[in-house]
Amino acid sequence: MSSTGVHTSSASIVTDFKEITKVRLAVSVVFSSVAGYFLGADNIDFVTVFLLAVGGYFMVGASNAYNQIIERNLDALMDRTKNRPIPGGRMSVSTAFLIASVFTICGLVVLYIINPKTAMFGAISIFIYVSVYTPLKTKTPLSVFVGAIPGAIPFMLGWVAATGDFSIEPGTLFMIQFFWQFPHFWAIGWWLYDDYKKGGFFMLPTGKRDKGTAIQIILYSVWTVLVSLVPVFGVTDKLFLTPVAGVVILLLGLGMLYYAIRLYKEKTAQAAKKLMFASVSYITLLQIVYVLDKFIRQWI
Repeated sequence: MSSTGVHTSSASIVTDFKEITKVRLAVSVVFSSVAGYFLGADNIDFVTVFLLAVGGYFMVGASNAYNQIIERNLDALMDRTKNRPIPGGRMSVSTAFLIASVFTICGLVVLYIINPKTAMFGAISIFIYVSVYTPLKTKTPLSVFVGAIPGAIPFMLGWVAATGDFSIEPGTLFMIQFFWQFPHFWAIGWWLYDDYKKGGFFMLPTGKRDKGTAIQIILYSVWTVLVSLVPVFGVTDKLFLTPVAGVVILLLGLGMLYYAIRLYKEKTAQAAKKLMFASVSYITLLQIVYVLDKFIRQWI
């Protein structure tokens, strides 16, 4: 009986650790960073890839742990978050703070080993997410604009890790993921509107699930696709897409736009949920297409 209890306790600790650091979100961030690295690197250094993955996880984990400390009382009000480790009573604030602090230090050290600029952008990401975005979430819908900054850093961070430089190429990668944040997070805000309302979070641009919000989602979806196609025209130096890859990106973008228009027509939580999944598919497949296009051009 006691061995079962120990096993359950150990499993719970691991689960809570994964929850406080949001492992699934970290995986998507690491994926974006590694994609950016592959795009920027002339020669792949798998030690750097490993350091980028580890450092990226530390930075995401730290940001999310700090976030859950700050929002612990609000998390307790929402169905989606009330069973998180802190509001669920399974983890103390001091333990969460220790995890966040250790992750911050380790993340900055690991990214600094890659190069100082990578560590600098990692530090900026944590600072904006924790100190600016998190407090603004209960005060203004503009929080999404602020949150889009750290959310857009991972894709460009990989390029900076590969080159040690920030220029038009990582700037373009940043802008792609920056504009993408809006249809993605507004779709989540629409889908989970009632739950967010319990916590006092303002996620939608008009504050309501209305025509104005739906129109802005469509507009930002269009801008996301347009920015994604800029490298096709050869104006972003080393970051270049072939016309074939551009057509693929356009088709993927039209798919996301289709769901944005459906949300405008239906104005339902279900339509918003479908758009959220479509947006995740778009950014993931876009990064794959960008990387494949580069290596296919090199092999031909």
